[in-house]
Order: sequence, then C-alpha cells, then structure tokens
Amino acid sequence: MINFEFTRVSSVKAAVDTLAKNPGGGFIAGGTNLVDLMKRGVMSPTRIIDINTLPLKQVEETKNGLTIGALAINSDVSEHELVKKNYPLLAMAFKAGASAQLRNMATVGGNMMQRTRCTYFYDTAMPCNKRQPGSGCGALQGYNRMHAIFGASNKCIAVHPSDMCVALAALNATVTVVGSKGQRNILFTDFHRLPGEQPEKDNTLAKGELITGVTIPANPFTKNVYYLKIRDRASYAFALISVAAALDMSGDTIKSARLAMGGVSHKPWRLTEAEKFLAGKPATNESFLRAAEIGMKGAKGYGYNNFKLKMGAAGIVEGLTKAIQNV
Repeated sequence: MINFEFTRVSSVKAAVDTLAKNPGGGFIAGGTNLVDLMKRGVMSPTRIIDINTLPLKQVEETKNGLTIGALAINSDVSEHELVKKNYPLLAMAFKAGASAQLRNMATVGGNMMQRTRCTYFYDTAMPCNKRQPGSGCGALQGYNRMHAIFGASNKCIAVHPSDMCVALAALNATVTVVGSKGQRNILFTDFHRLPGEQPEKDNTLAKGELITGVTIPANPFTKNVYYLKIRDRASYAFALISVAAALDMSGDTIKSARLAMGGVSHKPWRLTEAEKFLAGKPATNESFLRAAEIGMKGAKGYGYNNFKLKMGAAGIVEGLTKAIQNV
C-alpha cells in the first residue's frame, strides 16, 4: 500500500471541492472494498476523503417512493420497516449479499461503487484491461468460471458483484449525484456500464461526482417477489448467477413483471423483453420457461462458464416460481 493523505469532510460541497483539488483522490465510507484494493495495489489513491460524517444516512418515504441516502448502512436498510413492507425484493437482495459483518459496515453508495471480483483484476501480475488499460484480458482465455455471459467485449468479461444493485435495477431506481456542475439524476440501469472498449470505466459518473442517494419509485411489487442467488456456498460468496423477480398479480394472471440478473454481466442485467412477454400471461411453468428462453437470448459462454447458459435459464424459472409462491 502506498502512502496517502487523509481528509475528513463534513459537507457534500466540501467533499466535491476536495476531490476537485485532488484528482488522484477518492471517497471512503465503509471501506469494505476500497481498503482491500489498496492493500493489493490494485488502486492507489493519493488522498482518501472520509465522507462518513455527511448527512446521507436517511431512509425516507416520499410522495413518489423511497429515498435512501448513500451512507445508509446495508444492514440498516435491509431491516427498515418501510423497505421490508414496500420494497421486499431489495431487503432480500441485501440479505443475500456478503456476510453480516460486512453488511454492518458497507454503505449503499459504496455497494454501487464496488469493483469486480475477477481474479485477474486482483492479481497485479496478470493482464487486465480494467486495472491497466491495454494490457489484455487474462480471463478471455483463462479460468473464467465466474465471468460474464451477457454484454462482454474482447477487452473484458468481468461481472459486477453486487446483489443490491440487481434489485435496484429491477425496481427502476434513480441515482442522485452531485459534482462541481451541480446535481443530476441517473437511471439506475444507466449508472453501470458495459465494458466495451473502456472496461476501466465501471459507471457513468463524471469526474469528481459524489453519489448522495438512491430513489425507488412506488410500485406494486410488495408481495410476489423473490431474490434467488446461486453460489458455491451458502454464505459470503458471490453469485454464479442471481435473479431478482417481481410480479404484480391479478388472480393467476401476471399484470406486470420485473426481472434482472446478477453474476452475468459487467452491470446488473435487466431482462426487459422477458418482462414484456410475461405481462398478461398466466403464472404457469410454461410461461416461465418461455420467459427464460427470451431472457437468455444473446448469452454467450467463454469455456469454463458455459454452465451458466443452462443455470441462467433455470434460475429465471426458479425465481419466478418462488415469487408466485411468495416464499
């Protein structure tokens, strides 16, 4: 770990101004990902800007939905009565992520900013375009069992690791950010990027911007929801694939659906065509199988992760099935 300077700020403006003056710096809150990356030499910010004292820990109901501050702790949000009652899919996703100890430290904004757990990204002796642009992608011809099947490029096949973000993508959340040019809102599905030619860019934040919160619009998905996470062990493991499924039901008919997947792309992967197909269909295994077929169109394996092609389809069916059972 290199030497760095440390600054604690007490306002959003001070945080943004400090980063503008220190372009090699970075924000820290819970530090559950950044500290690991610094220890391994993957990231080397010259100044750490501590934002923990900023007033961004709220979980508040508004006339349009729910607003969650960027510094709200993951475990607090998952147990909040408003979240459990009106946004249960998000509560499920939080509880599927990491360990209880990490959830007690990690923040909502930090969760959004966490970086891939690709082993080639973490190993500074290996080529990785995300860590060192132009060096190559070790995973393309390497051990790529955990890697993407959607939206990858010949520059990078890494996946985004968050469970929370999969649920927020399914729930049409919006991210509020503040920078030197003021405040703006970003649709959650537009916040994270596909790798393309610049896999070093994880998201669409402009230089110097700070996440201040997330807003989830009010929705009818309060009952028939399920967050499925398939992983190698029951706790503290990242998803091989995950499925966020939410259904608005009228009897046995699906009025509308939301589907998103994790562990399959450089960003949370929204299955909009499968959602459109499910609207107005009976909640049957036949409908779910067809939705899975539609949802998996365009998926591509890279060798060791070919099993995800079948696992992904099966996961979509299982997630939808458990959603209608209200398990």
